[in-house]
Amino acid sequence: MTRNRNRIAAWVLFAVVATLMRGTASAGEVEFVVGDLMAAEGGSWNPEDSPLKSPFGVDFNSQGDMWIVELEGGRVHTFDAAGKLRHAGGEGTKSYKGDGGKLAAATFNGMHNCAVTPNGDLYIADSWNHCVRKVDAATGVISTSAGTGQKGFSGDGGPATAATFDFVMCITLNPTNDVLHIADLNNRRIRAVDLKSGVVTTVAGNGRNGVPKDGDVAVASPLVDPRAVAQDSKGIIWILERGGHALRAVFPDGIIHTVAGTGTRGFADGPGLTSQFGSPKHLCVDDVDNVYIADDENAAIRRIDSQTREVTTILGKGQGDARIRLSHPHGVTWENGWLYVVDMGNNRILRMKP
Repeated sequence: MTRNRNRIAAWVLFAVVATLMRGTASAGEVEFVVGDLMAAEGGSWNPEDSPLKSPFGVDFNSQGDMWIVELEGGRVHTFDAAGKLRHAGGEGTKSYKGDGGKLAAATFNGMHNCAVTPNGDLYIADSWNHCVRKVDAATGVISTSAGTGQKGFSGDGGPATAATFDFVMCITLNPTNDVLHIADLNNRRIRAVDLKSGVVTTVAGNGRNGVPKDGDVAVASPLVDPRAVAQDSKGIIWILERGGHALRAVFPDGIIHTVAGTGTRGFADGPGLTSQFGSPKHLCVDDVDNVYIADDENAAIRRIDSQTREVTTILGKGQGDARIRLSHPHGVTWENGWLYVVDMGNNRILRMKP
């Protein structure tokens, strides 16, 4: 009976958050979208009672509805602006089914994140199926928009639907929403799909494992393990490497530079090239091109100033709300002035004003 009461309490939180999301918060203040403070933080939230299982990525449509994908749970959810959570697709099996039908009957394998276009089309990084799936906003029908479901490396210069990938980790839309960037992890490349033509190309990485040399051409350079990618308003493509413990930047002229991280695992704020990260996992960019990083093993959220390249910790390690104890923060998304953080290990989602 206690567990049932806890589950009911977890669901009640959605109604509470719907009210909170109509309010305001001061800088550094944290609001919970799913979940609450745990016992160690002075609350009573039990991650095992969450309606989510290993949530990993979120994004929003133009109506303010949140899409949520689960890594281990294998499900897709919507959380609408009124505070209602709905299971939309996936049933937890690690499989690859449903193309040509409705999202509700589709299955996935290790989803890492998602991206939503202004018209509401949903793209899902179906990572261990080595592809990107698309849910058409008008029809609700799901299809594979990049990849064949088989791992490999092929297809540059041709249709993305005939290309092969090897662990599609992170996908993000560019600021004009007409290019989908893909972190093609095991191919050690960043690839881009033109959503108008459907053609895929490589924009960084030559497939070899190594630290790129500052000033070299990005497509001719090695990468360690590109986990996440995002493009800012200046055309800079930001690449986050987990094993490389670093943030790289590909500038509009196609030249690559390391901007933050020493390449050695650790924890240090300060100037970008002296800062340190601990297996960072995901990133996003805000309205003025500051970069936010989900620093997984450091259980912290870091910010890189777009002007100074200074790295600061804004949540975790006693920063922001000092009560918060993150566990494998994996998703970060900027939406309408808020930074959303997916605290995967605690099966919760929170947001803050940096």
